[in-house]
Amino acid sequence: MIFSRAIPLFFLALGLAPLSVSAQVYKCVDDTGRISYTNSRGNNKNCTALDNTQAVSSIPVRAFTQPVSFPKVSSDTQRERDQTRRQLLESELAGERAALEEARKALAEQESIRLGNEKNYQKVLDRLQPYKNDIEQRERNIEALNKEISGLR
Repeated sequence: MIFSRAIPLFFLALGLAPLSVSAQVYKCVDDTGRISYTNSRGNNKNCTALDNTQAVSSIPVRAFTQPVSFPKVSSDTQRERDQTRRQLLESELAGERAALEEARKALAEQESIRLGNEKNYQKVLDRLQPYKNDIEQRERNIEALNKEISGLR
């Protein structure tokens, strides 16, 4: 009778006991010196196997869920917003291109003249530098706008 009670308790205790699962973990260092940990070496060449007796902890990733009351936008409304954004960016781009052309003309005009107090060529370079800076800024703005436009849907 005692034996018949002990068998279910044994299986219950066995079921509650934590199972020991062992997986190989690798520490990999890429060419830039960034360290990552993985359970498969893959194509990584600079990987070393970690000791299996070390404790490994992982933090579970929370899934992002939108609240039920989160506002939703219809596809037509979003399409209109995207189109409006594209038009604004393209008008800004046209304005920047016109400003770049004006800045180049202003630099060319300033390069063609020489003031009487500029016997030292460094003074000429100092006078022209703001015009060159303006051109560089306009070119960066055009590049950023083109990048922004290319990322639109």
